[in-house]
Amino acid sequence: MILVTGGAGYIGSHTVKALKASGLSPVIFDNFSTGHRSFIKGTPAFEGDVCNSSDLEQVFGEYSIDGVLHFAGKALVAESAEMPESYYQTNLIGGLNLLGAMKKCGVRFLIFSSTCATYGVPERVPIPEDHPQNPINPYGETKLAFERAMRWFHKAHGLEYLSLRYFNAAGADADGEFGEDHNPETHLIPLALQAAIGHRAEVQIFGTDYPTPDGTCIRDYIHVSDLARAHVAGLQVLMEGRVQSQALNLGTGGGYSVREVIESVRRITGRDFAVRETARRPGDPPQLVASVNRAKDLLGWTAVESDLDKIVASAWKWLQRTPSP
Repeated sequence: MILVTGGAGYIGSHTVKALKASGLSPVIFDNFSTGHRSFIKGTPAFEGDVCNSSDLEQVFGEYSIDGVLHFAGKALVAESAEMPESYYQTNLIGGLNLLGAMKKCGVRFLIFSSTCATYGVPERVPIPEDHPQNPINPYGETKLAFERAMRWFHKAHGLEYLSLRYFNAAGADADGEFGEDHNPETHLIPLALQAAIGHRAEVQIFGTDYPTPDGTCIRDYIHVSDLARAHVAGLQVLMEGRVQSQALNLGTGGGYSVREVIESVRRITGRDFAVRETARRPGDPPQLVASVNRAKDLLGWTAVESDLDKIVASAWKWLQRTPSP
């Protein structure tokens, strides 16, 4: 079986579905602090926390685990700056607990949900995997710390891992089973869609004077189902010994500006909504776009569902099916 920590969360739930579609047998491990019990959908699930070593020991004892997909963690940039201790506790100490449980039980294969936030402000775009890693917030710092811990566990204990550095995950499951449902919501596409449907008064643009074609930030948006497929492909090639332990970017190699996203939301929904332009947020780089050649070469994977309008349409379909807050 494949243990999926955080398997009831946004990306984890989509990946559990992709694992099942590929013939693999996942078991969800989640504390449901941000994950959703409604996302379990009949998959075996264990309620536990990576910060509790005894929970990990119990789930490894109850199930015969062959590999791990590790999504469990905290992922709000602003919150990480306010509560760095919480991020180190969950993202690093919790991760070390997981590595210890894997070592104790002889489980060697790990796919880690990392982030482009480990790069910090990019020196060049598109960003390759060998770009310097200089995170500018505790979220990125703790993800990088765990990447480094995996590397040392690889050298000392034979851990085989892939660290998958996401860019901007977005969109929803085509069947409408899973979607983006965060509280608080911080991502642009759901925020704009919530403004379109009337769940919020406006959407904000943070900075209009960046050195980009329309003055707003550019981000590499990747459909969550493309991310899920990459995790399954990564696990398969890792367990088959066809790839060495390393980091891979997951993105499209292109990007869309904040204004382009807002116009896509207006186009797909057929609705107008208020947009307020305000000052830049500290630490927002003008562009974050992935170099994706390594993932293509090693996984045989490309993002095929990540056209912006397709992402927005899937997220809009999901939002319309979910209750208003």
